[in-house]
Amino acid sequence: MNPIRASLLSALVLASITFAAVHAGECIPRISDGWVRLPPVEMPMMAGFGRIENDCATAATIVGVRSGAFGDVSLHETTVVDGVSRMRALPRLDIAAGASATLQPGGLHLMLMQPVRPLAEGEAVPVEFLLEGGGVVSGSFEVRGPGG
Repeated sequence: MNPIRASLLSALVLASITFAAVHAGECIPRISDGWVRLPPVEMPMMAGFGRIENDCATAATIVGVRSGAFGDVSLHETTVVDGVSRMRALPRLDIAAGASATLQPGGLHLMLMQPVRPLAEGEAVPVEFLLEGGGVVSGSFEVRGPGG
């Protein structure tokens, strides 16, 4: 083998080993118990719930959410102030190392807007949470009836 090819091959092997070493230790949160509540009548929005668990040694920050089943997906938080329920969009959600976030009715939740087609009970909806720094956490959300 000529010296140039040997150098290129060595560089390629070293780059592959470095890439594998960096990504082998990469830790990302995981999604569990995901579900989508169907509204009692056909509406252009639904809510999603579940749990985001960050078993990693470092904090994770969610900066966006997407799903091919909906035109728009975002994180929201419902709070009660002076007896009045208020909902607001969250631009980011920080989850400390070793902690979790629960998406539940009356608290943190997903707003799933503009469904691309009608959904049926029992169906699985793919949802992706976008992490600060470029990672993606994928989860499957089961479609449930209006009673949850």
